[in-house]
Amino acid sequence: MAVLWSSWAPMIHCPTVMERKSLLSTWTGSGIGLAVEPTSLSLWKSFSILGKVYSVLSDKDQRAVYDEQGTVDEDSDVLSQDRDWEAYWRLLFKKISLEDIQAFEKTYKGSEEELADIKQAYLDFKGDMDQIMESVLCVQYTEEPRIRNIIQQAIDAREVPSYNAFVKEAKQKMNARKRRAQEEAKEAEMSRKELGLDEGVDNLKALIQSRQKDRQKEMDNFLAQMEAKYCKPSKRGGKKTTLKKEKK
Repeated sequence: MAVLWSSWAPMIHCPTVMERKSLLSTWTGSGIGLAVEPTSLSLWKSFSILGKVYSVLSDKDQRAVYDEQGTVDEDSDVLSQDRDWEAYWRLLFKKISLEDIQAFEKTYKGSEEELADIKQAYLDFKGDMDQIMESVLCVQYTEEPRIRNIIQQAIDAREVPSYNAFVKEAKQKMNARKRRAQEEAKEAEMSRKELGLDEGVDNLKALIQSRQKDRQKEMDNFLAQMEAKYCKPSKRGGKKTTLKKEKK
């Protein structure tokens, strides 16, 4: 455990907030960097370490204890209590806006990346267009002819094998896929009208946020049930792990 906690030292000893953020970003992109062997910890453990680092750095009392004593209380409520995960996540990654998605869609469609993704989806799902249309980014059901044409060209060029699921797909299956997509579009339109929204970016944002709130309520209920079933109250007066401060 001492090795695990000592990997915090470079982060905690950073003198400025910007340096801490920079190091945290480096750790995020390289699996805790050179401080911990990447094969010695799972990704979840790595994420947990980053969460604990954030907890200490964002709590002035915990930080003061470490600065004075060189120790961290592993069982402290600060490390186990519900924290603002959104604030922590935003420390690592910028918030994606609707405009970001639209800008990405413009550059993605028709790009080499999209072509590669379509071919890979075709291979992954053995030509099943239901799964291909669901997995490829930014694709609407009205674009199926375009997607099919890209795949057919790849087959003709012998870049991918010919799967019966694709070349011999039943007309009934194609029609069923189209009906499902049309029904989903109608449901989205009904939701927009129920909320009194007009077309446009701002109103689309409001619709998305409304749906997010509904999903958040469902998630909160689920987490509350899981917490009641599995989580136990944290113990106070936990053990302390001593860290040797680096010499400046």
